[in-house]
Amino acid sequence: MIEEVLKVNNGDFLFELETVFKNGRKAKSKKLSLNDFVGVLSKKNATDMRKVIKETAETINADDWK
Repeated sequence: MIEEVLKVNNGDFLFELETVFKNGRKAKSKKLSLNDFVGVLSKKNATDMRKVIKETAETINADDWK
């Protein structure tokens, strides 16, 4: 998934994704709920993220195992 994120050329999408990751790091001291992430992604960016996950989540790269 990281390789796919590195290919993204949409600055707004990358900014929103970075926000999600930062919120996750802050959560070390508190338990997060889904409400902590409401409004972080636009509908288009959420759709783009779902697409990337769907395309890559079950993809096995044989070179990764070498």
